[in-house]
Amino acid sequence: MAVPEHRISLEPEKKTLLNLHTEKHFTAGEIVRDVIIGVSDGLTVPFALAAGLSGANATSSIVLTAGIAEVVAGAISMGLGGYLAAKSETDHYARELKREQEEIIAVPETEAAEVAEILAQYGVEAHEYAPVVNALRKNPQAWVDFMMKFELGLEKPDPRRALHSAMTIAIAYIMGGAVPLVPYMFIPRAAEAVVFSVVVTLLALLLFGYAKGHFTGNKPFRSALETALIGAIASAAAFALAKAFHP
Repeated sequence: MAVPEHRISLEPEKKTLLNLHTEKHFTAGEIVRDVIIGVSDGLTVPFALAAGLSGANATSSIVLTAGIAEVVAGAISMGLGGYLAAKSETDHYARELKREQEEIIAVPETEAAEVAEILAQYGVEAHEYAPVVNALRKNPQAWVDFMMKFELGLEKPDPRRALHSAMTIAIAYIMGGAVPLVPYMFIPRAAEAVVFSVVVTLLALLLFGYAKGHFTGNKPFRSALETALIGAIASAAAFALAKAFHP
């Protein structure tokens, strides 16, 4: 059920202040998250697979064939997972939006009390939040938006988010997965190729971990070491298991 939209323009003086003051915030969080998911798995899983097959004395051609198959399958699987996750968020938002639209019509007093409760949690006194509550009741669209953000903690998702997420994760997975396989394209003996694969992949994991830490606000050097360590443990475990079962 749609609610009428009523917007109030901002005072000219405040518009001028906002135009003069430009804040720089990092707003590509969802894209970065998808890239991190794709690249981290793309670097780690094919790396461990290649190391494991090398430990089982497979040839470079076999490692490369299996690695490419894994990268393709992994990209499809990860992309589909990203699509379904983003689609679920969109569907959840739509359901909650419809519910809030119905509630401000069916139980307006209860919804108004919820607005008052939310504002009170921020230290706003009753005589201060009463005009705000009344103003929101006159503007149903703003009222619904307020409840979605402050009661439910939900932001309106981009309708194209699901497809973008799927493509970003899949492409990132392919890019990451190609790194540990490159040495096997040029070195026929897997026992030699795996050494170069380890070096190249660990360097890539360090660079990726550093970038991840930088963009997510964590300590870049610590993030780089943690990311490389996880990849090293995964590949070492796969190599050791392969050697144990195929000495």
